[in-house]
Amino acid sequence: MHEAIRFVLSNFTLTFLVIGLIASIVSLLCAPKPLTAPRVVEALFFYFLLFSIGFSYLYNFVLHTFFGAMTARFIGWADSPFQAEVGFASLGFAVVGLLACWRSFDLRLAAIVGPALFLLGAAGGHIYQIIHSRNFAPGNAGVILYTDVIVPIFGFVLLSLQHRYGRPVK
Repeated sequence: MHEAIRFVLSNFTLTFLVIGLIASIVSLLCAPKPLTAPRVVEALFFYFLLFSIGFSYLYNFVLHTFFGAMTARFIGWADSPFQAEVGFASLGFAVVGLLACWRSFDLRLAAIVGPALFLLGAAGGHIYQIIHSRNFAPGNAGVILYTDVIVPIFGFVLLSLQHRYGRPVK
């Protein structure tokens, strides 16, 4: 059980993605029928923004700001003031993500583009560290590397679908 909890907390980007998908499914099961494409996309997008952007980046803020030394070790880095900078950038992404849940397509676009550039850049940094420094720490070469690519792709797919289908009529 200890290992399962450690996996869930250490791989929070995957954890929040899965929680968001589960919340979307529950929301859709409770939604009026028939389900339309805009309603399905809205449920997926809303909970993606809430969990994979809002709560995930809020968690990242706490880790990098208040538990910087532990987080650095997990990634395979030395602790530095950079931890706080990453933390406060994450807080900004979290706030925009949480606001975007209930707002316009334009704010949702901003909530995806900023974190996507950060995550894709981080993925490149992880790969560089794997190749040049042989950094295979779990926070560098583990699940986080994969979600650094999957989360932006999923976000852009949801943006595209919402642009195509629009938001559901209430």
